[in-house]
Amino acid sequence: MEHITYDYYRIFYYVAKYKSISQAAEILHSNQPNITKFMNKLEDQLNCKLMIRSNRGITLTPEGERLFAHVSIAYTQLKEAEEEIAGYSSMNTGTIRISTTETALHGILMDTLIEFRKSFPGIHLFITNESTPEAVQTLRKGVADFAVVTSPMDIPSGFSKITIGCFQEIPVASANTSFSKKLEIQPADMKKYPIIGLGRHTKTYELYSKLFLPFGVEWLPDIDVATADQILPMIKGGLGVGFLPEFMARQELEQGVLVQLNVEGIQLEREIVILEDSTKTLNAAARELKQYLITGNGVEK
Repeated sequence: MEHITYDYYRIFYYVAKYKSISQAAEILHSNQPNITKFMNKLEDQLNCKLMIRSNRGITLTPEGERLFAHVSIAYTQLKEAEEEIAGYSSMNTGTIRISTTETALHGILMDTLIEFRKSFPGIHLFITNESTPEAVQTLRKGVADFAVVTSPMDIPSGFSKITIGCFQEIPVASANTSFSKKLEIQPADMKKYPIIGLGRHTKTYELYSKLFLPFGVEWLPDIDVATADQILPMIKGGLGVGFLPEFMARQELEQGVLVQLNVEGIQLEREIVILEDSTKTLNAAARELKQYLITGNGVEK
């Protein structure tokens, strides 16, 4: 009995995808009798009917549909890997998967990606927007090549980090609200204001809880949001006060839309870092983008 090889499934993939033996033959630079012979052998080996042939083309059987569901995933991944390896030296192709926080994206990663794409337009970028703890889990699963996230973070064993930028996080309020009338305040005064901040599942929430604890202030946002970019429009809308990276609030501060509060004794500098699993090897494209980030194309170096 002849062993089923990768070629059988590759041919089946194109026949099933285009529902046409003639089109599959054209794509594979073969001929219809040869493609038909391969499909007949595949059905014999699997001992089931995979497709029904008619004058109108190919219709997959239930068994054919199930096989195609698996083959299409495997073939796509193999093709992506082949293109990536083929592009190692030329950097014309490849895929980079990055997990990032909203703050890190706007602070450094976005500007770097713009510069990177100018040099390597053929590289496919897959970006996920997650909290720092979620990004760590994404790296653990091997779904991302590396993460660009903000401190603080718990670094698992076998992981490494490289600091690529720092930023100040500042308390701000809308200039059109009563919150903006008193700019110099004590930490305890924060209890008087409605607070807008990230939820309990984030490291940012944990950070501010620890920051205000020595002043006897329990950090309890009145409005919990999922990402940092949601805080700015809510503050501008007069819903409360909140802490923002200085670069996120800079334009509104210069325009007088927002005002910066000074909370005595509260100063906060955070880092933007590259986090990666040291046990895994980055592909050439990911290594190149990582170098771009390290050498500095961001706004807050």
